[in-house]
Amino acid sequence: MPSRAAPAHAGTGAEKAEAPVVGEDRRAGLLRRRGGPIALVVFVVIFLIPVIGVLLTSLKTNAEIARRGIWSATGNLTIDNYLEVWRNANTGRYLINSLQVTGPAVAVSIIGGTLIGYTVAKLRIRGSAFILLVVLSGLFVPPQVLLVPLFTIFNDLNLLDTLWPMIIVHSAVGLSITSLVMRNFFDQIPDSLRSAARIDGANEGQVLLKVMLPLARPAIAALATLQFTFIWNDFLYPLVFTTDDDVRTIMLGLLAAQGQFTVAYGNQAALAVIASIPTVLVFLAFQKHFIRGLLAGAIKG
Repeated sequence: MPSRAAPAHAGTGAEKAEAPVVGEDRRAGLLRRRGGPIALVVFVVIFLIPVIGVLLTSLKTNAEIARRGIWSATGNLTIDNYLEVWRNANTGRYLINSLQVTGPAVAVSIIGGTLIGYTVAKLRIRGSAFILLVVLSGLFVPPQVLLVPLFTIFNDLNLLDTLWPMIIVHSAVGLSITSLVMRNFFDQIPDSLRSAARIDGANEGQVLLKVMLPLARPAIAALATLQFTFIWNDFLYPLVFTTDDDVRTIMLGLLAAQGQFTVAYGNQAALAVIASIPTVLVFLAFQKHFIRGLLAGAIKG
């Protein structure tokens, strides 16, 4: 009898020892499941605080902002700041200039990056690795280092106070990231698809246009969104290469919305909201391809 009681007593002790371990595993699993949504909510709140601040500021008069501050609750909201910056701050010209810079630069960088990426990934010509290395070297050069030589070159070519410096620079800089992403994307496509198209009589141009590009639509959409946002929001190059108000982009135009003796917070906030609308529209247009395209171009290196 004692020999039978002893194992039963030992088994009960083992169960008691295992119980805290199971409880800890459950708590850890619950924490992991809830940690992601909680972190996401915190991130969204932190991101929305300055956005809400800009929106509230844009709907208040400068006198009210000076008297009561940005975050004060008020029912006296107005769109006068939007009307004023549209009428008096050359906003329409700034938007057109930004579109004239962003459109060609995005097109050139994506077309060039697609051709380079396809050549390196699929054609594998002699020296393709060196070509890719030269193109990607642009990712490691700080833009500030290039300002003085670029300013000298554009000055010698009489291109200052035009939109050409921004178009040329952004087209060249964009080739680095677009070539890398498109090379990684094309490298994941099986070579058998290209071989089958070649057997059917398609030349390289037809393979690229009719086989590869339809498959690369997510990557191209993601790159177009990123490039548009980056170029549209650029402030450095327009500041250095332009002084004429008629060739300023929308981001540089934010400086024109400030007051002569005091900072016109309401006007600048209204212009900032107007400046953000095109990037939001572009993202909404390509959002279903955006995440898929980013992952497709980043899996392999």
